[in-house]
Amino acid sequence: MSEDARYQQLNRWLDSCLPAVFSAAGWGAVPAAELSPASSDASFRRYFRWQAEGRTLIVMDAPPPQEDCRPFVKVAGLLAEAGVHVPKILAQDLEQGFLLLSDLGRQTYLDVINAENAEALFEDALDALVAFQQVDVAERLPAYDEALLRRELQLFPDWYLQKHLGVTLAGEGLQRWQRVCDLLVRSALEQPRVLVHRDYMPRNLMLSEPNPGVLDFQDAVYGPVTYDVTCLYKDAFLSWPEPRVHDGLSRYWHKAQAAGIPLPATFDAFLRASDLMGVQRHLKVIGIFARICHRDGKPRYLGDVPRFFRYLDNVIARRPELADLAALLAELPQPVAS
Repeated sequence: MSEDARYQQLNRWLDSCLPAVFSAAGWGAVPAAELSPASSDASFRRYFRWQAEGRTLIVMDAPPPQEDCRPFVKVAGLLAEAGVHVPKILAQDLEQGFLLLSDLGRQTYLDVINAENAEALFEDALDALVAFQQVDVAERLPAYDEALLRRELQLFPDWYLQKHLGVTLAGEGLQRWQRVCDLLVRSALEQPRVLVHRDYMPRNLMLSEPNPGVLDFQDAVYGPVTYDVTCLYKDAFLSWPEPRVHDGLSRYWHKAQAAGIPLPATFDAFLRASDLMGVQRHLKVIGIFARICHRDGKPRYLGDVPRFFRYLDNVIARRPELADLAALLAELPQPVAS
């Protein structure tokens, strides 16, 4: 289906569901409205803002078979159960891939965060993180298991090394990579497990009331406790000095301890687990950004790849167990122009 035909399908769905939504909310008749793009996304999902007479709503277009709204609906319920501020689902058509949602605002953390307000914003984000980590999801979400961890890691050699750089691992290079993967997977699986958002970063947190509004949670799993807090401070689109990252991880540690969140035995063990969890994520995201470029024709994400290599260099410098990764990265050619 063409994008224009999909857009017309979405509008017909809105026309059919809005009267019931307005009636149930006591908002009266449905006024004439504008529909405008609300945000961009690295996936096939699109978001539109419905706006009329001072009221705004968000429409999610998640075209099947590439996307599935069901996990979004399920995880929204789990997060709401924890008291986390997530969009309310006002109407849904899971077969067509349409959701009508409450609007959490126009400004993401990424839009507004700076050195002066970061501490206050992160404090709210940590409180929300600790809140949803207390929800028991052991039997309610997919496990962040060995198979998923390894599939994610494989994105790096498949898409960044082979597709983007033209490098195929073999011999000692391949053995190094396999040892790195074994180390990272083992560390992740040894951690206590909680609800993991998997993209808990400023781009997906809205400046909202109550703060923050949390978005893009449909890929949530039951997995390593360090994942989301590491993601928060080692972001895909902005970086913080190491002392601020360390301070943020310390603040999380104390909040999580007080809330009874299961944690590694000591803070040093937690920091090591966070470092290795970050390496797994950084390698995965480098692969994803290369895939988005070469498969989906969106090269702009590659501009943030050097940030992830800096994260990797910082961790490699303090974790001698990552010597294999250091050797592997040192042998890579410079990336070709995209």
